[in-house]
Amino acid sequence: MSMIPIADTRLTPQEIEAATRVLRSGALRQGPECEGLEKEFCARTGAPHGVVSSNGSTALHLAYTTFLQPGDEVLVPAFTFIATASMVAVAGGTPVFVDVHRETFLMDMTDAERKITPKTKAISPVHLFGNVCDVDQVMSFAARHKLKVVWDAAQAHMAQWKGKDVGGFGDFVGYSFYPTKNMFTGEGGITLTPHAAAAQAMRDYRSHGQTGPYYHTSIGHNFRMTDVEAAIGREMLKRLDAMNAARQRNAAILNETLNKLPGISPQQPTAGATHVWHQYCAVVEPEAFGMNRDELGAKLKEKGVTTGVHYPRGLHQQPAFEKTAGKLSLPGTEYLAQRIIALPVHHGLSEQEAQQVAKAVAACRP
Repeated sequence: MSMIPIADTRLTPQEIEAATRVLRSGALRQGPECEGLEKEFCARTGAPHGVVSSNGSTALHLAYTTFLQPGDEVLVPAFTFIATASMVAVAGGTPVFVDVHRETFLMDMTDAERKITPKTKAISPVHLFGNVCDVDQVMSFAARHKLKVVWDAAQAHMAQWKGKDVGGFGDFVGYSFYPTKNMFTGEGGITLTPHAAAAQAMRDYRSHGQTGPYYHTSIGHNFRMTDVEAAIGREMLKRLDAMNAARQRNAAILNETLNKLPGISPQQPTAGATHVWHQYCAVVEPEAFGMNRDELGAKLKEKGVTTGVHYPRGLHQQPAFEKTAGKLSLPGTEYLAQRIIALPVHHGLSEQEAQQVAKAVAACRP
């Protein structure tokens, strides 16, 4: 029995040819393809400046190198991938963990208000799984507290808030091009910003602080992307809208069935936003559904459906953050970590396969 995978990372012939063309040229490192991807991604999102880098984590790190000082605090959601918080720590700051809402899985701004201190310098909300935060609420909060906003849009390529791309808000927006993302190049990332000086500082830092041949005006790192990856990305941009539309269609098919099933609740999209469904995650209530999240995953595997768990613990529960986080009680985060399950929704899924996944979930319920 063939399994329905949780992601589709296949490249088109056009994307393979683009990568091959660069390989044949022998000019593999960061160059004209990377510059082309920066310009084209900015054109799509409306952002004034874009800086590509080696991955989505470095995309966030670059943003923090432009303003964060040792000991500065950054508010981050506790329910997200670790890079959202670890890049704050790597840049010398301290991540402060904020709880999330059980329905949207997004940062709880009421809890964020409670976590403000004189050391708070920024907030890093996550458009988790492609679901967009209430941008107006976050921007108002940041203005009131005089904070930088570093959006983590690693899972939200071309998502929109009130008809405008999420890449056009805040001080920085970081994206990932990891293979499972809506847009992928193998590895890679990009940081968008409206600030010209910050964009130049990130470009300098990305290449060891070099501003001329073997002339380094600051200390930096090697966060360069390759032209091979950028060439793939430039081609993939051409089909990104179609891939997102397929994800949205598949999510609608899943919602039609799952919203009628007691005991399982799909992620609730934010009103006024366009969700791009990087992941389709739902919360399983064991008593109401008749089994827990792990039991459902095992039964779906028997039926040929691959599932995942994003994420099995909050960041405040990670050993890496035990000393800085201390003992926190974040009920929304802990609730989701115990109950969440990810179902296939990717662009490679046909309508028939999406219906098969929905029917399989329904059939598992006792």
